[in-house]
Amino acid sequence: MARPMAGGTPRIFVSHLSGVAVFDPNGDQVGRVRDLVAMLRVGRRPPRLLGLVVEVATRRRIFLPITRVTGIESGQVITTGVLNVRRFEQRPTERLVIGELLDRRVRLLETGEEATVLDVAIRQLPARRDWEIDRVFVRKGRGGALRRRGETLTVEWSAVTGFSLEEEGQGAESLLATFEQLRPADLANVLHHLTPKRRAEVAAALQDDRLADVLEELPEDDQIEILGKLKEERAADVLEAMDPDDAADLLAELPEEEKERLLTLMRPSDAADVRRLMSYEERTAGGLMTTEPVVVRPDSTVADALARVRNPDLSPALAAQVYVCRPPDQTPTGKYLGTVHFQRLLRDPPYTLVSAMLDDDLQPLSPDTPLRAVAGFFATYDIVAAAVVDESGSLLGAVTVDDVLDHLLPDDWRETEFLLSGEANDE
Repeated sequence: MARPMAGGTPRIFVSHLSGVAVFDPNGDQVGRVRDLVAMLRVGRRPPRLLGLVVEVATRRRIFLPITRVTGIESGQVITTGVLNVRRFEQRPTERLVIGELLDRRVRLLETGEEATVLDVAIRQLPARRDWEIDRVFVRKGRGGALRRRGETLTVEWSAVTGFSLEEEGQGAESLLATFEQLRPADLANVLHHLTPKRRAEVAAALQDDRLADVLEELPEDDQIEILGKLKEERAADVLEAMDPDDAADLLAELPEEEKERLLTLMRPSDAADVRRLMSYEERTAGGLMTTEPVVVRPDSTVADALARVRNPDLSPALAAQVYVCRPPDQTPTGKYLGTVHFQRLLRDPPYTLVSAMLDDDLQPLSPDTPLRAVAGFFATYDIVAAAVVDESGSLLGAVTVDDVLDHLLPDDWRETEFLLSGEANDE
């Protein structure tokens, strides 16, 4: 991660710091690095590093001054142990190194050529605890990190110009590469803290499936903002990739004309699922459910069912059990017979028919069951998913515990981190 220089002072490229664990002197992890904060200086003087943006266990982002960092080595950051847990707020004179400097188009002073910033390096000043940005890794030409064209080279900070500009011409490829391994919820948290322009650029560069997963984890205002900046055809593609219940919730917040236009652009089968979900009251089992549970026929075997729940795109809650129904096996299905839990599938021979191991003791939920009753049902029977069945006995979908929690928590829970005891006094 660190490259020693002639004088023994290490140089560290910031892309290697993203997600790195932060420890106190006792070896206890206190969070992870999400960005670095620097202050640009007049002329061509290298920017001074002010500190790190650290995400703590509550997903709150705090500021860690660089003076409280005692070591950056072997993929970890060591602090003095003194942390101010007040939420980080960027000041007008500050720049987020990963969020604002990477992907920026700059110009090489010597040749006048345009280049794209792929990374920057920081170094500690000799005999001091101050750090500065002293090198810039660029690719000549206008291509970003994912376009393999143009020579790459590392130059002094003073050898380029363009960092004093606002976000004009800033791509998203290097930023995406930096956060490639993040879970959707963590990437959503990153997007939420970017400027609206930068958020739109990153969203535009994400693949449809990845953007769909991230949208499901964002606050409602961010969802609407991002969707509104996509071309309508692409917005429809992303909605198709979302879980139907999440897509229905998002569409329900849009103006009627825009909602109908997007539904018309979606595949008819996906649009039909979403329309069906939107016909139910939001805080009922019908409004909470997904229309895509794992449905198998009674003549399916354990091996068949296990193959279905191995699908990596399924959430843990949806993969926890299969729903046994007579044909047709797309919701709304034929007669619902019962469920088979994942643990039971693991205990029986692979050739066993699922109809021989049905759990039909629990009464399924009706689509108009209110949220409070659904939550009580989950708590009473210690389950993570439940079938939703109509009056004719057909399976309409399944409610999962994450859907219940989403609607039980405050509306702004994605934006408001839950405080650890002792943090409240810092607000």
